[in-house]
Amino acid sequence: MSLVPADLDSEDPDRPEPRDDAALGARPRDPAGGGADGASRRPGRRRGVRAERGPALAWGVLGVLAVGLAWWALTAVGGAGSPMLAALNPLGVPSALASLLSTGVLVQDLVTSTLRLLLGMGIAAAVGIPAGVLIGLHRPTRWASALPVQFVRMISPLSWAPVAVALLGVGSAPVVFLVAAAAIWPILLGTAAAVAAIDPRYVAVAHTLGANRREMLRTVLVPSVRPAVLQSIRLALGIAWVVLVPAEMLGVTSGLGYEILNARDRLAYDEMLVVILVIGVLGAAIDLLARLLLTPRRG
Repeated sequence: MSLVPADLDSEDPDRPEPRDDAALGARPRDPAGGGADGASRRPGRRRGVRAERGPALAWGVLGVLAVGLAWWALTAVGGAGSPMLAALNPLGVPSALASLLSTGVLVQDLVTSTLRLLLGMGIAAAVGIPAGVLIGLHRPTRWASALPVQFVRMISPLSWAPVAVALLGVGSAPVVFLVAAAAIWPILLGTAAAVAAIDPRYVAVAHTLGANRREMLRTVLVPSVRPAVLQSIRLALGIAWVVLVPAEMLGVTSGLGYEILNARDRLAYDEMLVVILVIGVLGAAIDLLARLLLTPRRG
């Protein structure tokens, strides 16, 4: 399908009216600095950000220490009457972590879960981005898919677990399917919204200059939707990571989710706690990496 002005005009009720900065008397924007005087304000803004890093880091460390102290106090006081709560004492984390690392189980499960996450995200992106482009470009498709998409996306991905196991069998395939089922909707909807919001004047100018379909995609569509698509992928990545762990508790014998159940069945609550902490740390690291890689750069 070609990108033509008729697909993206200002009469679309789903899209806000494009702003005319000249008519509003706005100051011309400088792409490098965000405004006519953006270049002069940017160094000061950077100095302000650097000045805040020290206090922010100090308060962050203080927050971690406060949480750790509260955690220790809860398990120390409540552990007197509950062996399970006593096993969750943070002082036992180093020895439990060393035990899991010595057997190699934790590293193997971590790699397995990460591969399932990446495969599910790849499927979600491969399906969600083209579908989002189609929905954003073609109004009849957008209207026809609105209710079905809203209906299906509100169903919890874990609700499909019995269906996935019945169709795909036991193993990694159902887990990957559930991850993809969770991640596809932010990508699809974010892409569709970004495509539908493309300023039709850009399309008209490109057509006036004689751009063909490939040039239209390369010079108009991709630059316009790239920031929104990248942010949608980052959002989908967080949702997929949350869904991955419970999905790995359903009929698989590897992964971080399985390791939680395995530690519980062995009454190794300290190891169960370590796996939970690893899930949180790895999830935060994935989100940080996604923020660095998927945040569009200016200039």
